[in-house]
Amino acid sequence: MIKLVQKNLKTSLTTSAILIAAMLSGCAAKIDAASEQNVVSEFIASANIASELNNIDETNWWQKLESAQLNQLVTDALANNHNLQTSQLVLKSALARLGEQQAQYLPQGGVEIGAQRSGLGDTNSRQSSANLALNWQLDLFGRITALVDAANASAMSQAEQVRLLQIEVVSSVVKGFVSYQGNVQKQHIVTLQIDALEQSIAVLQAQVDEGVANELDLNRTMAQLKQQQALMPAIEYAKYRDLSTLAVLSGRLAQNVKLTNEQAILEHKFTVSLNDANESIALRPDISQALYAFSQANSLSVAASKALLPDISLSGFAGVLSIGSNSFSDTQQQWQVAPQIQWSILSYPALLAQRDAQQFLTQAAYSDYQQVILQALSESELSLQLLVNQAQQKSFAEQRYQFANNAFLQAQAMYEEGQIPYLELLDARRDVLIAQENAVDSTISSLLAKVNAYQSFNGRWSYALNNTNQ
Repeated sequence: MIKLVQKNLKTSLTTSAILIAAMLSGCAAKIDAASEQNVVSEFIASANIASELNNIDETNWWQKLESAQLNQLVTDALANNHNLQTSQLVLKSALARLGEQQAQYLPQGGVEIGAQRSGLGDTNSRQSSANLALNWQLDLFGRITALVDAANASAMSQAEQVRLLQIEVVSSVVKGFVSYQGNVQKQHIVTLQIDALEQSIAVLQAQVDEGVANELDLNRTMAQLKQQQALMPAIEYAKYRDLSTLAVLSGRLAQNVKLTNEQAILEHKFTVSLNDANESIALRPDISQALYAFSQANSLSVAASKALLPDISLSGFAGVLSIGSNSFSDTQQQWQVAPQIQWSILSYPALLAQRDAQQFLTQAAYSDYQQVILQALSESELSLQLLVNQAQQKSFAEQRYQFANNAFLQAQAMYEEGQIPYLELLDARRDVLIAQENAVDSTISSLLAKVNAYQSFNGRWSYALNNTNQ
C-alpha cells in the first residue's frame, strides 16, 4: 500500500513572491521566459509537493505495466490521433507566420517590367521600362521586433499545446485500456456467479419438486440470478465504450480495435515514482503555455505603444526606361531614393484606445498565468490525495472480500450440516458477490488514480516524449 505524507500548501506568501516577480517582468519590453520559469520553479519547490515520491525516472511510465498491447496502442495513438495531427499542423503554420514576421526586417519589393503603346489623334507613342523597387521599414523604435516577439510567443504557445495533447492522448489510452481489462474481469466474475446460481437453482428446483425445499428459497435465488444477469448488458456496453474511446484516440473505428484479455495488468505491481516531483509540475505545458500567452500579450502591448511613434521608411527604385520603343532599345537609366516619415497624429485617439485595450489584455493574460500555476499545484495535490484514498479503499475492499468469502464458506459448510437455513447461505452468497465486485472496482480505481498522478505530474515525461517524437 502506498503511504504518502499529506502537506498543506501555503499559498499566501509564495503567491506574493510570484506576483512581484511577474509584475517586474511585465514592465519589460519582452518577457524573459527562462527567468519566469525559474521563478515558478522556486515557487513550486517551496510548496514541496510529493518529495517522498522522488525515486525513479517517470519517462515512458506506462511501459512499467509490461503490456505489449498497451505499448502498441500508445504508439499508434501518438502517430494517428487526428487532434494531435491538427495541432502539429497549426504549430507549423505558427512557425511559418513567425518567419513571415521576421522577414519584415528586410526590404520589401520586387521587379516590374512593362511596355505600353498609346495614341492621341494621329500621334502614336511607345514606351517600355524595367524597374527594381523596394520599401524598407526601419525598425528604429522596435515595433517590428515587438511583433516578432509576439509571433515567437504564439508559436511557443502552440508547441506547448501539442505537448498538452500528447499528455491527454497517452493518459486517455492507458485509462481506456485499464478500464477495458477491468470490465473484462468484472464480466468474467459475473459469469462465474451466474453459473453458480444456475447450478443452485437446478438443485433447489429438484428439492422443491420433491417437497424438501420451499419456493421461497427458489425465488430468492432466482432474484439473485436476475440481478447478476442484469449487470451483463451494462458491462458489455462499458467494454464497447472503452474500445470506441481507444479507436478514436488511435484514429480508427471501434471494429478495427482488437484486444486480448489481459486482466493480470490489474494486479501488476505498478507504483508512482518521480525523478523530481517539483520539476514535473514546473515544466507542465499548461503553465508554459500560459506564460507564452502572457509574453505574446505583453509584446503586442509594446507594439501598440510603438504605434504612437513615427514610422520611418526608405523607398526607392532603379531601372531603365525606353521611350519610343517596346523592345528596350535606346534606354535611359533612372533611379530614385525617397526617405519617408509618417506620423499618424490625427489617429492618436484610436491608437491610444488600441494601446489601452492591449494593456488590459496583457493584465488578463498575467492573471490567467497566475491562475494556471495555482490550479496546477492544486491538481497535483488532489491527484496525490486521490492516490492515497484509492489505495486505502483498495486495501479495505480486499479485506472485505476476504472476510465475506470466509463467511460464505463457513455458511456453506454449516448449511450442508443442517445448522442454518438456506436463506442464510443465500445472504452470505450475496454479500460475497457484492464484496467481490467492489474489490474489482477498487482495483480499477486505484490503478486509474496512479495514471491520474502521472498525468498531473507530467512536465518531465512529456518533454521526453515530445523530443522522442520530433
